[in-house]
Amino acid sequence: MEKPQLPSCLDNIIVVLSRTSHPANIGSAARAMKTMGLTRLTLVSPHLMATPMTPEPPSFDADHAQDFRLPEESFVLASGARDVLEEARIVASLDEALADTVVSCALTSRKRELTAPMHTPRELAPALLQTAAAGEQVALVFGNETFGLSIEEVQSCNRLMTINGNPHYFSLNLAQAVQVVTYELFSHTDVPMDYLQQAAHLATHEQVAGMVAHLQNVMGELGFFERRNEARLMRRMAALFDRAQVNTEDIDILRGFFKTVSKQVERSQ
Repeated sequence: MEKPQLPSCLDNIIVVLSRTSHPANIGSAARAMKTMGLTRLTLVSPHLMATPMTPEPPSFDADHAQDFRLPEESFVLASGARDVLEEARIVASLDEALADTVVSCALTSRKRELTAPMHTPRELAPALLQTAAAGEQVALVFGNETFGLSIEEVQSCNRLMTINGNPHYFSLNLAQAVQVVTYELFSHTDVPMDYLQQAAHLATHEQVAGMVAHLQNVMGELGFFERRNEARLMRRMAALFDRAQVNTEDIDILRGFFKTVSKQVERSQ
């Protein structure tokens, strides 16, 4: 079965990572978003830290934002989403990243001096997809791994989104947060999963009858019918397999098993 096409509205949804510090998190976030059908990534003023794999991270120059190049560590963690990183937009400010958007969701889990209500990704997803389906641009904005979004960055957005979780311990990695939010969006697209199911090849009447006859022979070899009504029992077995709607693979497995049993019977005699 052919894989279904993704809804075109997903092309109007942008994942924005602001002031990300760990190179691996950028790659992991790209992988998470592509898994859910999103490919548009914008990086706002990335300030990468040194890591064992990236001891000398590239520095970001706001005056030459498009000249910034991600280190190989980001691409390694992106796995099959390398294209998302290669086509990522690099900008110096969140206002620049959001310039063409109609709806922008700030992901935050901190108490703030803001009166706007916070919603979960599941609550906001239908409206976000509707906006994207109308051809408008939607942004999902994620802050720095340590400090999150600043109050100014949150105020630049017109929606507040939070991932509900354990109030006594809530600590999501940046890529995990991206995965949760993008999954909730994708779950509202109703993309069918039929392509994941193995095609069933139902067994024919002749194949089922042949398998039942094989079973009857093996049961006879085992002496199963010595004190039982053979004809009545086999009618019930035939009816059982008819109700089960077995496929050809089931038939092959059962007949392989019957052959093994017959060989064991021969050896024991």
